[in-house]
Amino acid sequence: MAATHIVSLFLPYTLSFHDVKEDERRRSPSPPRLEKPSIEKRKSLMIDLPSRHSAASLFSGPTPPLTPNTAAEGFFSPSPFATESQPLKRQFSKPGDPRSLARIDADVAEWGRHQVYNQPQSSAKPLPSGSILDFARVHEEIEQQRLQKAKRRLKSSPPSRASRAPSRERGYGSKAWTVEDALQGNGGLTNAVRSAVNSGQIEVQWIGTLGFPTDALPPNTREQIDDHMLNEYQSEIVYVTDKDLDGCYAHYCKTILWPIFHYQVPDHPKSKAYADHSWEFYRNLNQAFADKVVASYKKGDTIWIHDYHLLLVPGMVRKKLPDAQIGFFLHTAFPSSEVFRCLATRKELLEGMLGANLVAFQTEEYSQHFLQTCSRLLTVETTGEGVQLDDHFVNVTSHPIGINPPAIQEAREAEEVKVWIENIQERYKHKYLIVARDKLDGVHGVRQKLLAYELFLNKYPAWAEKTVLIQVATSTSEQSELLTTVSDICSRIDNAHSSLVHQPLVFLKQDIDFSQYLALLTVADVLMVCALRDGMNLTAHEYIFCQDGKASSKKHGPLILSEFTGSAAVFQDHIPINPWDYRKQADAIKTALEMNDAEKQYRYKNLYSRVMNQTGGHWAEELGKSLNKVHEEHNQRSSSAVPRLSTTQISEKYKRANHRVFIIDYEGTLAPHKTREGVPLTSLTRIVDTLNDLMVDGKNIVYVMSGRQPEEIESVFRTATGLGLIAENGCFVREYGAAAHSWETAVDMNEVNRWKKDVKAILRYYRERMEGSYIEERHCSLIFRYERVEDQEAAMRNVGDCADQINSGCKSMRIHAVPIGKAVLIEQVDFSKGTAATNVYNRLCEQNKASELQPPDFLMVVGDDREDEVVFRWANQLAKNGTLSNVFTVSVGKRNTQAQAALTQGSTGLLTVLQKLAKISLDQTPADYFTSPRKYANLVAKRDQAISPL
Repeated sequence: MAATHIVSLFLPYTLSFHDVKEDERRRSPSPPRLEKPSIEKRKSLMIDLPSRHSAASLFSGPTPPLTPNTAAEGFFSPSPFATESQPLKRQFSKPGDPRSLARIDADVAEWGRHQVYNQPQSSAKPLPSGSILDFARVHEEIEQQRLQKAKRRLKSSPPSRASRAPSRERGYGSKAWTVEDALQGNGGLTNAVRSAVNSGQIEVQWIGTLGFPTDALPPNTREQIDDHMLNEYQSEIVYVTDKDLDGCYAHYCKTILWPIFHYQVPDHPKSKAYADHSWEFYRNLNQAFADKVVASYKKGDTIWIHDYHLLLVPGMVRKKLPDAQIGFFLHTAFPSSEVFRCLATRKELLEGMLGANLVAFQTEEYSQHFLQTCSRLLTVETTGEGVQLDDHFVNVTSHPIGINPPAIQEAREAEEVKVWIENIQERYKHKYLIVARDKLDGVHGVRQKLLAYELFLNKYPAWAEKTVLIQVATSTSEQSELLTTVSDICSRIDNAHSSLVHQPLVFLKQDIDFSQYLALLTVADVLMVCALRDGMNLTAHEYIFCQDGKASSKKHGPLILSEFTGSAAVFQDHIPINPWDYRKQADAIKTALEMNDAEKQYRYKNLYSRVMNQTGGHWAEELGKSLNKVHEEHNQRSSSAVPRLSTTQISEKYKRANHRVFIIDYEGTLAPHKTREGVPLTSLTRIVDTLNDLMVDGKNIVYVMSGRQPEEIESVFRTATGLGLIAENGCFVREYGAAAHSWETAVDMNEVNRWKKDVKAILRYYRERMEGSYIEERHCSLIFRYERVEDQEAAMRNVGDCADQINSGCKSMRIHAVPIGKAVLIEQVDFSKGTAATNVYNRLCEQNKASELQPPDFLMVVGDDREDEVVFRWANQLAKNGTLSNVFTVSVGKRNTQAQAALTQGSTGLLTVLQKLAKISLDQTPADYFTSPRKYANLVAKRDQAISPL
């Protein structure tokens, strides 16, 4: 089985270093003894509420005075089953332990600074100033460093004594180490992949960093770690410098990309958003990952790259592995184009993502945002299926990730979970529990939730003595201002509504044990998720799974869910809220608490069905199927995979056919595009003569397609009497054999005039802002051209905005704007060369049937650009369905196409093939079958002239 490379910033494993003697003691640890925790052993995690007032209030008047908050003190503890002889760390996942897989994310300290495992400290120095005034100096330093590195690579000199490993490296080289489960990383991804591996769907090879600074590790230690991780854990380690990893992760990813992807544009000087040094680190890290992927790749492998840390990797890998099967999945939200365009490196990021065959998102909304962003910022054509680039197509889809139900079920059956369920039920007997667990940052809406809860208690005082909100707030760095604001809200709630026997709010400022977490989800009456933006909130999925009533008398609790989370697009029977609407949030709490059992059961049944059907394993399986499908399609369309047209094969089929149909594109196919000066590169006389030679045979019906207006294309072929014509990409058709000016209109011209009036107003707006641009009007379409604009970069930005405005604002008119070479084509969606070809073919079949003749048994379609692909697709389907046996779809030139064959010689090669077919007709067909005796005589004369000796 070919390997699937799962490429993520952090591996699901890390290392812990310790002395050799300590290692010997660790080999036979005594298992912890499970005992019911006593109140005396429990340490409070309650936040120390400062004695101050806050402006973040929904009420007028003075804030109530602060009173001691002691009712719930000492109940929760991170390690309630710990003993003095065997202290327990916070429960992290263990390889092969199904209970550990249920954890969705980890509460970790800042990268390189946590104290859970013994690991090297980061050697990264503080980054240069983020001030825009220092940009030039910083940029020059980076360029000098890059040149120096390049010179050192060329010299390939051995390291000097000064560059040998320092003493701290030798220190870690002498330490023993063990493999532990990683603190950083995407738990949802790990769970889903392991579920797929356990079911035998895929064979996985992980690629990522170890999650701690590695500069201190000497080369021999790295080699030992590499061998062990590859052989025992199917993991390949990417080593990057501490400086690159810290600058990429802590600065560019968390300070710039993460806020942007969650609709928070970083405009504060602290963000360093205006300095390019963090981008250099980001690019360096992505290049290191790409190099590792390329080195690990074997033909037939699948590459899956995950999340916003590695947006450049797909494009970097594609340059080295042009035929590789590459998928990219973004686990976070993807913002609208108005927000994404604030990134200075927006173009590089988008082009990096488009190196994949398939770009996948959590929801349809995010995928549409991505398509719109590509259309506006890159000025490329987008469809509902993906992005059309010059040489290939990139599919875009959405597949929501899920949880691993079997792993959670096994974790729920642990003894400590049952003990905690009993303790919590006893502690909050006769109370309604509202449970929440979020990161304490500006994205997950903890502040908004507490304000709404404060409003609920004041608006509905009858519930104040019955309700308890348990808010678990996993801490993050640099959130002191938010923490102060949240503390003030907690103080007001505590002072206004707490008593010696009741505390309406339990605020835990750090994460809790996983056993406590599962117990809370099991006994909760309501789960409340108020994220301002979240890719997919899997806490909601875990809550639904735990509310089945098997472990507690509480069951079928309602779910209050922010409409700005990806989970809201997956579920349908939750209680939706806008986290910025505090009054509606307060009302939603009341609705959830007062909901009757019948409605709870009905909602829960549907929610539970979604959770069980869209699991993490199902997500991995569907993504794999989608990538396999699109990669196969891309290979079929690849210019290297499309065979050359066999003149021998087509000649044999031509000879046997009795009713032949030719549908041939004009510009770029029959005739090459003109030079910049407008000079045609091929003689029009030769083209017309070749078509006339074909039409001499009464078995042949020939149509020429064009984007030109009817009068233009008719003037070009005025000497090709009876030639069938398709003008303006299918909007006008002149039947084969019809007289001049006998055009049939496929569109409603009144409707066309209506949408053109609105669109021209938009185009005039942009024309005034782009000197040199102009509007070309055709009967059924408009073309906005900008090849004469001096500032092409600004022109492309404006054109992208113009196309997006038309596509979004005029969708109801059934039109779309398509970027083409130095222009934007605005045309109707419902009419194309494909619809015209379909109508022509169906009419021929009807005419033959009425005349008791056989339908066409030979079809040749020739084109050269994206507008011809729809005709290729239609013709190929005829062959696939068995409707027509001899179908030849031919693409002129070298490009990715759905055509079955290619003519790399261009227009000259096509005319040569058509002339050969016409000669076959002359040699085999009786003279009385030809449509014109005069044409037949001319054709014979040309043949004799061609074969006579010089």
